[in-house]
Amino acid sequence: MSKTTILSQEDITNKIRRIAYQIYEVNANEKEIIIAGIEKRGFELAEKITKVLKSISDIKVELCSIKVNKTAALEPVKSSMLSSDYASKSVILVDDVLNSGTTLMYGVRHFLEVPLKQLKTAVLVDRNHKKYPIKVDFKGISLSTSIQDTVKVVFSKNGDYAYME
Repeated sequence: MSKTTILSQEDITNKIRRIAYQIYEVNANEKEIIIAGIEKRGFELAEKITKVLKSISDIKVELCSIKVNKTAALEPVKSSMLSSDYASKSVILVDDVLNSGTTLMYGVRHFLEVPLKQLKTAVLVDRNHKKYPIKVDFKGISLSTSIQDTVKVVFSKNGDYAYME
């Protein structure tokens, strides 16, 4: 199977910066926001978004790691923060690629158990193959792909990129 690069390092940097500015615009009146990244690459993307947000705004930005067991949907979602830490705050749930929406939906379900000020979602790549009614509020790129295609995001010391195979 051949790999086709869909986002270069420069593309990803620009998309992250744009997502960070959009998050800032929506939350400009907030004192604190929580960026919750779904492990593993969603958390790496959340770290990058957090870094940009801290450089462009005075809002206190807290980073949170979310672990979703994709094979056991009824297992509780694990968070690096206590629920009380994000209660009544604005939360942005971040993942790298939105394929079917399953992972994002399980993450959203976790946050619905806590009274939040608002919950938004962000992804780098939205594949438009949702099987759940999940909406992405901030996205880097939308791709119309076949269900057989695989989209991967790579964050590495040698450079970030996204490809499809």
